[in-house]
Amino acid sequence: MSTPMKVVLTEKPSVARDIARCLGVNNRRDGYLEGNGYQIVWAFGHLVELQEPDQYNPAWKRWSLESLPIIPERFALRARGDAAAQKQLNTAKRLLQGASDIVCATDAGREGELIFRYILSWCGLEHKPFRRLWISSLTDEAIRQGFAALRDGQAFEGLYRAAKCRSEADWIVGLNATRYYTLKFGQGSLLWTVGRVQTPVLALIVQRDKDIAEFKPKDFWELHTLYREADFQHAGGRFEKKAEAEALMARIDGQDFRITSVKGKQEKVYPPPLYDLTDLQKDMSIRHGFTADQTLRLAQALYEKKHITYPRTDSRYLSADMKPQVKPLLQTLRARFDAQVAGLNLEQLALSGRLFNDAGVTDHHAIIPTATLPHALAGDEEKVYRAIAIRFIAAFYPPCLKRITTVLGETAEVPFKATGTVIEAPGWQVLYQDAAPAQSDQEQKILPAFVQGESGPHQPALKQGKTTPPKHYNEATLLGMMESAGKTCDDETLKEALKEKGLGTPATRAAIIEVLVKRNYIRRQKKLLLSTEAGQRLIALIGDEHLKSAAMTGEWESRLKKIEQNDDDPRQFMDGIIQFTRHIVAPSGRSADHSALGNCPLCHAPIIEGRKGYGCSDWRKGCTFVLWKETFGAPVSRAMAAELLRQGCTRQAYPVKFNGEELSAWLTLDARGEVGIRAAASEPR
Repeated sequence: MSTPMKVVLTEKPSVARDIARCLGVNNRRDGYLEGNGYQIVWAFGHLVELQEPDQYNPAWKRWSLESLPIIPERFALRARGDAAAQKQLNTAKRLLQGASDIVCATDAGREGELIFRYILSWCGLEHKPFRRLWISSLTDEAIRQGFAALRDGQAFEGLYRAAKCRSEADWIVGLNATRYYTLKFGQGSLLWTVGRVQTPVLALIVQRDKDIAEFKPKDFWELHTLYREADFQHAGGRFEKKAEAEALMARIDGQDFRITSVKGKQEKVYPPPLYDLTDLQKDMSIRHGFTADQTLRLAQALYEKKHITYPRTDSRYLSADMKPQVKPLLQTLRARFDAQVAGLNLEQLALSGRLFNDAGVTDHHAIIPTATLPHALAGDEEKVYRAIAIRFIAAFYPPCLKRITTVLGETAEVPFKATGTVIEAPGWQVLYQDAAPAQSDQEQKILPAFVQGESGPHQPALKQGKTTPPKHYNEATLLGMMESAGKTCDDETLKEALKEKGLGTPATRAAIIEVLVKRNYIRRQKKLLLSTEAGQRLIALIGDEHLKSAAMTGEWESRLKKIEQNDDDPRQFMDGIIQFTRHIVAPSGRSADHSALGNCPLCHAPIIEGRKGYGCSDWRKGCTFVLWKETFGAPVSRAMAAELLRQGCTRQAYPVKFNGEELSAWLTLDARGEVGIRAAASEPR
């Protein structure tokens, strides 16, 4: 009879080896390690997943509108398809079923919890008690401390419920929406993949690209004047009409300029907060051009080598009980960052609430280096490690002190303003003198020593400029918008609040971007992320604004976080997901309401049918868009008009006339409301 063992399940083989070393487990078996009363078995990520539709009902294998929505009464699990995964899963099952004690040692987060619970359920052991290893670092010390303080698995029921809701919600929405839009608009062979999170992210990119394409630059003028070599700008801002600017310039020309106010104040610029994963990904994108996925993989590798703490975190704070660890850690880091740590007084470190905030730490604290220093790292790993270490050291430096001087003046009762900035003490910014502009603000604008009441001649001038369109998304700016559910925000406090309603989680955002690239809905152009024609068409096809709504998806993510904290009911959340899915595919739903033609490409108002064409319902307000019922000699039916308005192209070619020639071509409609044709193997005309 075999001796009962404590069975530890890890997420990866490398973590199993680390734990085995700490626990004195030395015997290698087929698929697990054994010794000292333990059996340590590993997964390869998700070994168990939700079943496919036809496993619930064979009729669901065939794609048809009549079968939608597909919603299982109760979700079931299946083993991952590859042979290696199934073999490892059977090994885990055998060990877990014979265990005297089970320890969950998967990554301490939502997906790690789901990996463990799904394996436990597949093995028929979902009601068996277990304990949880919950650590933020893989150092030997952290592992030993974690095993000395294993937590009851029941404490993580909320985390599991949130993970399960996320998994089932993505299955329901993704499967039904993908089948619906593919069957409606796939033209026989084209697959349109739609997702609970990926579609709102794609919609953000498509809308930004559309805003840029439709942007019409406008001229503006600024009134400046030069007094004592200092540039003053008209305090009233820009002028849209040149004549108004010229009239004001003529009024002040030849008049003395007088200083009316000189005010100076000191501003403290505190070090940036510690990294969470999204902030690290944004910073690496700006400084080194890394993709979000690349940064995550590098950070994960550093974590598994024990050089940094758990990277998949959304916190930028440390817990109060970590204060005693700061000085020893900084002393250890001196071996690699002597010059940087030398600027600190280790006996008088500022351990303030700006860094240590228990309320700001949920599952994990901010990403910081560990006391396990690397000897040698590959180039990209070194860049990520160095960024994390320097950010940690900088957190304990004094603030950068700036002297900001605001000078007001006037001439002929026309007000002007100039601002100067002098860095009096660089503080933490000495660590970033060679960094990207996003991290270093060393520019100084020094003004002369003005005295209130002084006056003298000046040189007015007009400067002409043009308004510029918004910028295309890059990895950093898109991550920022995902973090804040599509809301632009520069205030750090508001950013933290908006995190609760972000698109996806720090751990999943990189994967979402990669999925959109893989499916050819977006493409990378150097550092930019641009929507493709396929991505634009998909968003045009989706009539239901809720399915494209970053705000609504952010609300879902907020509710998942509340479920995680046992503050929301998972059944109500899933009921809402099911109701939302029924709405997507229901004949009476807005997205399925094809009696509506679509929206105007110029002003987005609804299109209405007239006697000779399909025109904008806002024609009384001046919108001129119209799609004539005969275009290029081809009769445009209501169905063809709907296709053009929703997809930008008809599904099939029609006989048309072009330059006196008859040919077969697809009709096209661009964002400017212009109708064209695309003949076989040709560009639109």
